[in-house]
Amino acid sequence: MKKVTLDMIKEARETIKDVIKETPLLESVKMSEKTGANIFLKCENLQKTGSFKIRGACNKIANLTDEEKAKGVIASSAGNHAQGVALGAKMNGIKATIVMPSTAPLAKVTATKGYGAEVVLAGLVYDDAYAKAIEIQKETGATFLHPFNDEYVIAGQGTISLEILEQLENVDTIVCPIGGGGIISGVATAAKALKPSIKIVGVQTSNIPSMKESLEKGEVTSAFKDVTIADGIAVKTPGDLTFSIIKDLIDEIIVVDEDEIAQAMLFLLENQKVTSEGSGAVSTAAIWSGKYIPKKDENVVCIISGGNIDINTLYRVIDTGLVKCGRRYTFRTHIVDRPGGLSEVTRILTDLNANILSANMSKLSSKHGLGSQAVELTIETFDEKHKEEIRDSIIKAGFEISD
Repeated sequence: MKKVTLDMIKEARETIKDVIKETPLLESVKMSEKTGANIFLKCENLQKTGSFKIRGACNKIANLTDEEKAKGVIASSAGNHAQGVALGAKMNGIKATIVMPSTAPLAKVTATKGYGAEVVLAGLVYDDAYAKAIEIQKETGATFLHPFNDEYVIAGQGTISLEILEQLENVDTIVCPIGGGGIISGVATAAKALKPSIKIVGVQTSNIPSMKESLEKGEVTSAFKDVTIADGIAVKTPGDLTFSIIKDLIDEIIVVDEDEIAQAMLFLLENQKVTSEGSGAVSTAAIWSGKYIPKKDENVVCIISGGNIDINTLYRVIDTGLVKCGRRYTFRTHIVDRPGGLSEVTRILTDLNANILSANMSKLSSKHGLGSQAVELTIETFDEKHKEEIRDSIIKAGFEISD
């Protein structure tokens, strides 16, 4: 197993410097005020192809032999590595086949095809796509490009750390997503080599905490509890190479749940004007949820690893996030079936500055008689406190409420 070094990461930077762009490091004033630390966002969502994955993919392709290139390349990916490989292959005139899970966001599938790659959909998570890609690779003889368990890929991802440490003096902690472990392996290798005191915190979804469980058991372990909106880190089994690096260099792994990821995505969109996919938002989710509490005045960098999110998924995430933080509320009640019956409820909502988004009414009810109507209302509220104030006022006025 080849060891990834700082020199390899520096060489990768030279190799890919004309392909990638240096992404911005933005301060999050709101997160800094909340925590008392200095929180920054490394915006790899603004990288070419919309994620950090192009760094590792292009470094790997550049290090292929002419014979390997001639055979064409094949890769398995949740979506972002797919685009990096597809673009890198197109730039080098190499035929590319990408296997992606059938659950991959349409935006990622479409973009990969747009770069000229042939796309095959298979399974629910990355591991299913990987198995199919290996099957195709054996049939065709194409060169397989692993998305994380490869020294050239890891070295490419490590170039993120070189940028971070140049963009910000005295970095204390880097918070980074973990799926298969490629990005955090490269980030940790470079950061710890340049500044041994730096803390590296990894974040996984609680639905697929494979690297966390691997470290707890002391060996590579598969873990899958459910699908996740963080599709970019939906890896059931991490790599042995990444595991060997992470167990030596990572200080802590935190898991966040789906609601926390959704709220982090909403926070980034609304407060930072940053569009992040689920996997890109987990680092922010760790801090915003309070699961990782930085020290006062600590300089913390959260890596926003990608922004390739399907618009329909983004809509659902926003809706879920608004509901969870008490800014959107749907309830059912019954009103008198006569002119002006609904106005008693709407008057309360108006007096309390609630905005009605929708109202659905029906005279059919097994619980109430013919003289009443069922009504379902969805309203916009300021926060959880405002929602509870509205709810209490409606009940006080004599209405029964069911959420």
